[in-house]
Amino acid sequence: MKALSVFLMGFLALLQVALADPAPFQEQAVDAGLLREVRKGGYVLYLRHGSTDTSRPDRAPQVDLNDCATQRPLTAEGLALARRIGVFIRAAKLPVGDIFSSPLCRAKESAQAAFGHFEVDNKLMYTANMTDAEKAPVVAGTRKLLSMPVAAGSNRLLVAHAPNLMDLMGYFPKPEGTLVVFRPQGEGRFEYLGSVRPEYWPDLLRELDRR
Repeated sequence: MKALSVFLMGFLALLQVALADPAPFQEQAVDAGLLREVRKGGYVLYLRHGSTDTSRPDRAPQVDLNDCATQRPLTAEGLALARRIGVFIRAAKLPVGDIFSSPLCRAKESAQAAFGHFEVDNKLMYTANMTDAEKAPVVAGTRKLLSMPVAAGSNRLLVAHAPNLMDLMGYFPKPEGTLVVFRPQGEGRFEYLGSVRPEYWPDLLRELDRR
């Protein structure tokens, strides 16, 4: 009987661990060494759009993609932030090839301000206002963009939203303007390598210049 009690107690302890909330996502800061590798190409860069005016939310239940007035807009600082990030990426000598943007205006305007060109991809649509069924193809499409191999000498860049990564991998990048670095591994697989918050760029660039 005692052995059975010990077994049951052990089993219940394991069950509690299995049912416990997962550990929060651990963000890692990108260092200069990783940026030197990104200079060689073959990576995917995921940029959260510039800072927005949260007092003007997206129109519920659905925005009009052809009418920016129905969408949460970039602030003037958010637009300036996007421009600065483009300057930082060029200063870091990170080669960028294909640039894909969410169809929402705040992402498209960020992509235009930072890089001057982009292609809209509906697989990067903002997922926070979607049902689980509506999210599924968007999350699958985002996974594909993160996992497809990228040729050496260039990097794929995606301009989109934090909730999409939260739905895909449990990571909500903060603040707006954060750049996330992934290594694509094909067949739907990718590796998260680190993040660059906007305020990290000046120190990173100084470190790059020292070597």
